Amino acid sequence: MKFDKALEFAVILAWEDLMKGAPPCSVRVQYRCEPGTSLDYLSVWSVRAPGDQYLVCDYRTLASSARPGGVQFGNGHHSDQLAQTLDFIMKNQEQFTRLAGARRDGLVLIDPPTADAQAEAARWMREVRAAAASFSSAAVERRVPLSWMSFNDCRVGSESR
Repeated sequence: MKFDKALEFAVILAWEDLMKGAPPCSVRVQYRCEPGTSLDYLSVWSVRAPGDQYLVCDYRTLASSARPGGVQFGNGHHSDQLAQTLDFIMKNQEQFTRLAGARRDGLVLIDPPTADAQAEAARWMREVRAAAASFSSAAVERRVPLSWMSFNDCRVGSESR
């Protein structure tokens, strides 16, 4: 699956949470990445009208003394669904495709989702969870301690640590 499509699905899955307060006309995800490297930072913005936009959250893979890693919500926004899905995507970037000649600046625009888009995003998440559960079951059969694994480490075809 394409990286941008996974980000789109993350927002669609959290759309209900993003609708609290003033509903957005659209949502945009912005990121910057050097070709061939892992993405370290992205931001999610609620766009209510042209020029009227608010930071929903940002995500950093690397923590610093100034900012913790992971999802940080702003402007009264919060969504466990968005936090969990972004965390999964960012920690498993190598499982998603990006064009080899992709630009440094990425932008994903998401309009209010249709029922079909919501169903497709939900189907994707069910498949991700099923793959994670399958991987966990296989690890138990090989007697790998569950403390060595987390949902964020589960990838189809991965070897245990």
